[in-house]
Amino acid sequence: MALAAFQNGGLELVYETHGILNEAGDNCVLLPTYYTGTHASYSLMIGPGRVLDPARYFIVSPNMLGNGVSSSPSKNHEFSNATVADNVHLQHRLLSTLGVREIKLLYGWSMGAMQGYSWAAIYPAMVKNFLAVCGSARCWPLNRVFLEGIAAAMGHDNDRRAFGRCYAGWAYSAAFYRDELYKLLGYETLEAFLKFWEDDHLGFDARDLMAMLWTWKNADLDDAALAKISARTIIMPADTDMYFTVDEARVEAAAIGHAEVRPLYSPYGHCAGAPGQFPAETALIEAAMRELLA
Repeated sequence: MALAAFQNGGLELVYETHGILNEAGDNCVLLPTYYTGTHASYSLMIGPGRVLDPARYFIVSPNMLGNGVSSSPSKNHEFSNATVADNVHLQHRLLSTLGVREIKLLYGWSMGAMQGYSWAAIYPAMVKNFLAVCGSARCWPLNRVFLEGIAAAMGHDNDRRAFGRCYAGWAYSAAFYRDELYKLLGYETLEAFLKFWEDDHLGFDARDLMAMLWTWKNADLDDAALAKISARTIIMPADTDMYFTVDEARVEAAAIGHAEVRPLYSPYGHCAGAPGQFPAETALIEAAMRELLA
């Protein structure tokens, strides 16, 4: 495991690698990060004997611009907002520098999947297999409404507690709250769970949260771009995800033409796809990876 930084065009892309690139340069697994995630966020999915085994694959996880690790407002006061495509082009330059010729599997959750769609559309010859979990190619209208709401909660006084508390209402499902499934996560009361969401967002710079939100809100990959995707593609929306919906996953799959939509039936809402968090859902995600890597 190694952590490094790639400098290009005045931007710094911090990334983590596991394993060794083979001579053909075609055993790469790419794991783009997601909103409030870092290179460490996929760690539960990587290891000896796992599907993502560093003994077999060269695994690269680049930190999204704006996440506080790569170039971000909190690190670079001159940093301006970055699009999903900006992230993808920078990541492509990184992989080219590392000697990667082919991405055997591109796997991403949430905004990681969002970057994956653009990767597969912009560099179709390079991406051979793509697994999108609880993410979309564009920011659909209801998704935008959700983002506008949490941005308003942040307000002009950078209220990250209000931001986190509002976010919690969208991250999980009605059943999760109705059946008090937060207790399975170690929180005795709903208030304790909401307090965790508040505190968790205090760990991020408000400027970074808003920069990543801008990237998300401005995702706009259209049907013509999606039609360029040639990778074998499995799309795994969660049936209870309230902002990356199954219906919209099916619309995007139809634009790709050959993509398979394989829903996750789970009470955990958007978080059903969180890397390594829920055993049953993780097993289904890993099964899809295994198929794509076979």
